[in-house]
Amino acid sequence: MRMQEVSEKFAALGDPTRLAILSRLSKGEASVSELAAPFSMSMPAITKHLKVLESAGLISRSREAQWRPCKIEPEGFKEVSDWIEEYREIWEESFDRLDMYLKTIQSKKGKKYANKKTK
Repeated sequence: MRMQEVSEKFAALGDPTRLAILSRLSKGEASVSELAAPFSMSMPAITKHLKVLESAGLISRSREAQWRPCKIEPEGFKEVSDWIEEYREIWEESFDRLDMYLKTIQSKKGKKYANKKTK
């Protein structure tokens, strides 16, 4: 996966309006007017948000006569999930090393304290 694609997806996900649109689409297909209903913005503004999501590969739009349904594209999210997973593994390894280090320190402090009590 190219970094440009990941960056574009995160930029698309970084807007509250687009997140709300994705949340609605997670429940099923919807028309542009249905997606616009909860927002106090113009149809062209909603269309711009949809274009950003579509360009990022997170949704697709089709045409069925007068109806232009939008639907979520799960594959676009898989790429984001895969990218995050790589970093989750790195962080888990770092936390595991930190945990081992802290246990070593606690063990050493416990031994020093036990030695002081026995003297």
